[in-house]
Amino acid sequence: MRALVIQHDHVSPPGAVGRRLEECGVEIVFHEVVPEARHFTPDVRTVFPDVAGFDLVVAMGAPWSVYDEERIGSWVSDELDLLRHADASGVPVLGICFGGQLVAAAHGGAVVPAERAEIGWAPVRTDDPSLVGEGPWFQWHMDRWDLPGGAREIARNDASSQAFVLRRNLAVQFHPELDAAMLDLWLTNGGAQVARAHGRDPDELLAETVEREQAGRTRAAALVDGFLDRVSELTGH
Repeated sequence: MRALVIQHDHVSPPGAVGRRLEECGVEIVFHEVVPEARHFTPDVRTVFPDVAGFDLVVAMGAPWSVYDEERIGSWVSDELDLLRHADASGVPVLGICFGGQLVAAAHGGAVVPAERAEIGWAPVRTDDPSLVGEGPWFQWHMDRWDLPGGAREIARNDASSQAFVLRRNLAVQFHPELDAAMLDLWLTNGGAQVARAHGRDPDELLAETVEREQAGRTRAAALVDGFLDRVSELTGH
């Protein structure tokens, strides 16, 4: 199997999600949208690969808002087209945080500012713990989605919807891929100031992530397995 991983910037790799895909025998092909040199000016031009060459697509997180096309440029509409084409072609999609919001927007849902930002580790209420566990999961988002028509919400918390399934698409609002090294990259690329602005201590966030990293990796592996077995039906029986 081959997976197209859409990595929107240099600090948002697939982490624990990518490792589990590789453990399951999936070959990962990366498409980086915004190169490191354009991190603060992300209105780049990019040509996305044809999804016909892949068995699944993983759309990763990003520090921007789906609706901020003036800042991030036309590649958002191109990626929305890719996700719609994947769905129409039966290619499964896993969307993570920004990627999950893109899945919602691609299929008729809305992405809007959340009433409050979520930063840090938090549990979720889940209807399907064998697919999306109760966590805690790492959160870092200022936006939320309204569900697209036909979607089945499977997890939520007091801040926002946290996961939904739509045909062979799974969208999650949290970051199952995150590890301490990745969080350190976020914090050193402007995230520390964002965390402080929302009342979170960056050092405490990093220390808690180190403590939770192994358990988080186990939960991420279970989520990937559930996606492959039950949502994508690529490995299920």
